[in-house]
Amino acid sequence: MVKAGFIVEGASERIVVESPTFRSLLRASGYELITPVVDAKGGGNLLPQNIEAFIARLDTAGAERIFVLTDLEDEAQVATVRQRVAHPRIHFAFIAVKALEAWYLADSAAMNTWLGADDFHEPTPEATPDKPWERLKQVAAERGKRGPGNKVAFAKKAIKHWGFSIENAAAHPACPSALELIEHLGEAH
Repeated sequence: MVKAGFIVEGASERIVVESPTFRSLLRASGYELITPVVDAKGGGNLLPQNIEAFIARLDTAGAERIFVLTDLEDEAQVATVRQRVAHPRIHFAFIAVKALEAWYLADSAAMNTWLGADDFHEPTPEATPDKPWERLKQVAAERGKRGPGNKVAFAKKAIKHWGFSIENAAAHPACPSALELIEHLGEAH
């Protein structure tokens, strides 16, 4: 098993990466997750002047491969974000297009469990008019559900109670950023 360290944008990403489902995905791909996952505490902290300290923490923990998981936010190009976090020690940067919450929208099974429905399908989770978090709020209002609360609480519930998985998000035909993560991890190291 290759020891994989992750630097993530925030607490929601950390919850997803540390989840049993994601750990199983990593194991199936020949990786073992090194903990703790490094939380950059915001995409604005994933800058060259901060990356070295994050990498040093993972190196100390024995990481053989280092990955980044962050959001595209308002950048026009994934390449721009990858360039910003580029470092010789970083094996690959996974960029959730627009934001991690698009992956929740792409996992119809988890969304249906949350909504108590069987007909939810977001046609373009990575191309919502506003941020995906705003779309989640809108979906809750449209369906008469309590709002999603805060992002960290929603991430915890999505993992623990609704069965969210990146594999399900990656199966959505309009969620290529989740599919990229699955495909990249599945490639030979």
